[in-house]
Amino acid sequence: MTTHKSPAAPPSVARDRASRRQTSAPQSAGRRAWAFTRELLIVVVGAVVVSSLLRAFVGQMFIIPSQSMENTLLVGDRVVVQKLTDFKRGDVVVFSDPGGWLDEERADNPAPWDKVLEFIGLPTRSTPGHLIKRVIGMPGDKVVCCTKKGRITVNGYPLDETSYLYTDPDEDQVNPSDIKFEVVVPEDRIFVMGDHRDLSADSRCHLSDLSTSQGRGQVAFIPISLVVGPAFAIAAPFDRAGRLHRPDTFENVPAPRNPAPEKAVIKPAGVSC
Repeated sequence: MTTHKSPAAPPSVARDRASRRQTSAPQSAGRRAWAFTRELLIVVVGAVVVSSLLRAFVGQMFIIPSQSMENTLLVGDRVVVQKLTDFKRGDVVVFSDPGGWLDEERADNPAPWDKVLEFIGLPTRSTPGHLIKRVIGMPGDKVVCCTKKGRITVNGYPLDETSYLYTDPDEDQVNPSDIKFEVVVPEDRIFVMGDHRDLSADSRCHLSDLSTSQGRGQVAFIPISLVVGPAFAIAAPFDRAGRLHRPDTFENVPAPRNPAPEKAVIKPAGVSC
């Protein structure tokens, strides 16, 4: 049997083949690296977009900065706020500063990582501008402190606040309010209070505030348009994670007798913390 050998390739062709073999491996590795980087960028950008959309329309997380909601919420707790759910009396809500409630200012030079976290909806300790309190009065509600037994009434119904007001380690519970007041909540606004009444600069403490754009004390009532939403759960720390529930006492509050006034009714004049 006779075999035939293929003719040898010319020297120039052989050199070209060798050169291609030497460069093909690095080029393939480069293309694979670029493909991986491109896919990673798509995933990261997609995650940021989705997170930003969720933050804008569905929910957002906030860090509790003060003691005003103890022991319901503690300093450093991270709460999740719903933006698609209406709130009612008794709910804990997050809202933007209506003007003059906060003294804090945004840090002049926040860390780049803080900016990234805030952009995608994860708050940092430098994130300012919001407060969290419990809704006591809705538009038209008459909120009064207090009955002979020391209870706050809403539309004449005395609230039983023992399930959520702050209790110290010695089992002593704060009073519902040491400040006597009577208010009627104006239209499109709410009246809020913290659960640790002794450490909460809430609506009670702004009933005599002056404002260039509103009447005296009107800033004490939060515009509903400034409410981010109700806080429905503690997300962290994990040992405190759980749902937040509306106290049963608010289910018994009757509807207001009269339509909400355009401006709040505040008695006595000049009352404050």
